[in-house]
Amino acid sequence: MQTKAQLEFIGLRTIPLINPGDNLDEIIFAACKKEQVDIQNKDIIVITQKIVSKAENRFRYLHEVKPGFKAKYYAFLSKKDSRFVQLVLNESKSILRVRKGTIISEHKKGFICANAGIDHSNVDGNTTEGSDRFLLLPSEPDESARVLREKFEKKVMKHIGVLIIDSHGRAWRNGTIGMSIGISGLPGLIDMRGKEDLFGFKLRVTTIGIADEIAAGASILMGQARESIPVVIVRGFPYELRDGSFAELVRNKKNDLFR
Repeated sequence: MQTKAQLEFIGLRTIPLINPGDNLDEIIFAACKKEQVDIQNKDIIVITQKIVSKAENRFRYLHEVKPGFKAKYYAFLSKKDSRFVQLVLNESKSILRVRKGTIISEHKKGFICANAGIDHSNVDGNTTEGSDRFLLLPSEPDESARVLREKFEKKVMKHIGVLIIDSHGRAWRNGTIGMSIGISGLPGLIDMRGKEDLFGFKLRVTTIGIADEIAAGASILMGQARESIPVVIVRGFPYELRDGSFAELVRNKKNDLFR
């Protein structure tokens, strides 16, 4: 009898607000117990970057930033605060596009996104400087994912994967989707070249951005506003786990026809 092909996404609703220095592995483990979610082999824990960044104290305050000449130039073009633009420059390899209200940059880790992923939404301002408080992405997302995975595996004694994701826009398409920025314990890409299709033809160029597909699915539950689901457990991953990295997903510049 043929078994069901099934992929399950389980959102955790009891994750509290995260503060700098919090142990995310303990918090996620406690939420799993509270919500009676037993982690199984090959489960993937998908975590929004926001709580990782908060735990790693990646907060920055505009009043502490001194913008340079380049920041002032891009601020003039984008009509953004030059101090904010300086933060973007600090987190970027290069600036690709600028227009009023928008800066598209190549983040230091290689992905393309708006404003180097620096965020102001869902960042509480419980200080006198709160109105100028911004949150950067984790400095080493793959390493953050690896540390969390190893700690969690010791707790549950299972083989799992950890995916850190963020919301990004895409060229030529409206709307943001969840995309991976940190990977540990699962592949970033699935190489299908050499596999046969339904009619026996061998695939020649097909590779699947599987980490981004998982990220997009989990992001539906996480939402963008008041949903309060920063962690999603993914069950039924149809491929073998292996130690992957975000670098698998970055297209080499010499093969990038869009830049």
